Amino acid sequence: MRDKRSRVPARPSATPYTSRSAATDAGAYHHAWTEIDVTTLRVDEQLAATLDRTHRPTLTSRPQLPTQSGPTAQPGVVGPAQPGPGVRPQTRRILMLSWEYPPVLVGGLGRHVHALSVALAAAGHEVTVVLRAPEDPVTFPLATDSLLAWTMAFNHTLTRTALRATQAGSYDVIHAHDWLVAHTAMTLRDHLDIPLVSTIHATEAGRHQGWLPEEMNRTIHGVEQWLSSESGRVIVCSGYMRDEVNALFGVPVGRVDVVANGVEPHRWRVPARAVAAARARFAGDGKLITFAGRLVYEKGVQHLIAALPRLRERHPGLRAVIAGDGPYRAELEAEVHRRGLGGMVSMPGFLGGTDLPALMAASDCFAVPSIYEPFGMVALEGAAAGAPLAVAATGGLAEIVEPGVTGMTFRPHDPDGLTDAVHALLSDADHSRTMARRARRMVHDQYGWSAIAQRTAASYAAAIHHDAEFTAQRMSQGRVVPALPEGNLLAAAGLR
Repeated sequence: MRDKRSRVPARPSATPYTSRSAATDAGAYHHAWTEIDVTTLRVDEQLAATLDRTHRPTLTSRPQLPTQSGPTAQPGVVGPAQPGPGVRPQTRRILMLSWEYPPVLVGGLGRHVHALSVALAAAGHEVTVVLRAPEDPVTFPLATDSLLAWTMAFNHTLTRTALRATQAGSYDVIHAHDWLVAHTAMTLRDHLDIPLVSTIHATEAGRHQGWLPEEMNRTIHGVEQWLSSESGRVIVCSGYMRDEVNALFGVPVGRVDVVANGVEPHRWRVPARAVAAARARFAGDGKLITFAGRLVYEKGVQHLIAALPRLRERHPGLRAVIAGDGPYRAELEAEVHRRGLGGMVSMPGFLGGTDLPALMAASDCFAVPSIYEPFGMVALEGAAAGAPLAVAATGGLAEIVEPGVTGMTFRPHDPDGLTDAVHALLSDADHSRTMARRARRMVHDQYGWSAIAQRTAASYAAAIHHDAEFTAQRMSQGRVVPALPEGNLLAAAGLR
C-alpha cells in the first residue's frame, strides 16, 4: 500500500471564476479546477474584508530597489533575525507566486497563500498574487506522466502574466510558494533585480519518506534545491522543515526562517445544531474517531485502519470517518473491506462548508496518523474545532501537540501506539476534553494570521537588507549542480 508517484490531482471540468465572489471557506477540503481569464489578483483592504478584486495592470515605471528594511520579528517568537538596529518598519509591495489559490484548492497551499495575503494586506502591505493563467493553445495534460511538461508550460504563462503585472508599478520582493513556480520566480528575480523569498511547504524527498524512486522525483528534488539555494530567505513552517531544508539542500540555517502556518479559529467554530447533526449522521450510539485530509500514502490512514479492529474490541459501537479524497482512496477502501470494517467506517469524500468543522467538533478523537507532515495544519484545525487530538509525533506535528497536555501522541508507522493513544482519549472523556480546551486556546494564542503576517514581513525585510551581500555571494559562487546522494536522503541526513 504505497504510492511512490508524485501526487497529481484529477482534473475536473473547468468552472468559472467570479471576480468578486466571497472568499472560499478555509474549512472546505474542496478540489476544483478553473481557467482564470484575469490572471493577477491584487489583495487589498477589500480582500481583507473577504472580497476578491481582479486587477488589470497598466504601464508604469520599472521597480527600483528599496533602501530601507522593514518590520522585525516579535521577541520570543520563532522568526527571522532582525535586519539591523534603528531601521524603521515600512510597508512592502509584494509579488507573490502560487499555482494554487481559491477557488483552485487541491491541498493546504492555496488556503495558506490566500490567508497570508489577506493578513499582509490588512497590515498595510500591497500584495499582488500571480496565479493561474489561461493555457497556451498547445496544452499539456495535468497528469503524473506529463507533470514536468505541464509545469514548464504553466511557468511560461505565469511568467508573462507576472511581467505584465510589473508594468503597473514597482515591487520590493518576490515571494514564491514551492517548486511549481520556481522558473517564474528565477526569471522575475533576474529581470527585476529584487530579492526572492521562497516558502518550501514540503519536499519531494519528505513526501516519499526519503526516497526519490523515479527520474521525475529526482528532477523535482533538483528544482527544490535550486529554488532554495537561489532565494535570499527561505521560509519553512516548522523546526523540522528547517532541518530538512538545511540537510537536503545545504541552505544555511541562518537563511531559513521558521514561520508557522496559521488558522482562523472562527472558521472552525460551528453552531451546536451542526455538531449534533454530524454526530447523528456518523456516530450512532458509540464513540466517534475521525480523520480528514488528502488520501495519499504519507497521511498514514492505512495505520488508522489497521488499528480499528482492536479499538472496536475495546469500544463496542465505535465508528470511524475518513473524510477526504485522493489517489490512495481505492486501496484504503479495499483495506477497509478486507478487514471487514465496512459497517464501521464511512468515507464521505470531501466535506465543505460547516460539514468538516462540525464533524471534527462531534468527534471523540480526531486522529492525524501522518508518516510525513512538515507542519500539521489539520491538527490545528481540529483543535480549533474543539476535537481531542491523537497525532503522530513526526515533523511539525511533534512541535504542535504536547503529549498529555494538548493531545495524545504516538510514533508514526505504529498502529499499536495509535491504538493506545486513541484508547486513552476514548476512555477518559473528561481528560480528553480538558486537553481539547487547552489545544483550542493554544491555536488562538499562537497561530493567528496577523502575527504570522508580521513574521513573514520580517523575512522580507531581512531579504531586502541582505540582498546586495547575498547577490554578490551568489554571483561569485556561480551555479553548481550538487551531486544527488544514493539511497535514502532523510536517513543519510540523520532525519529518520
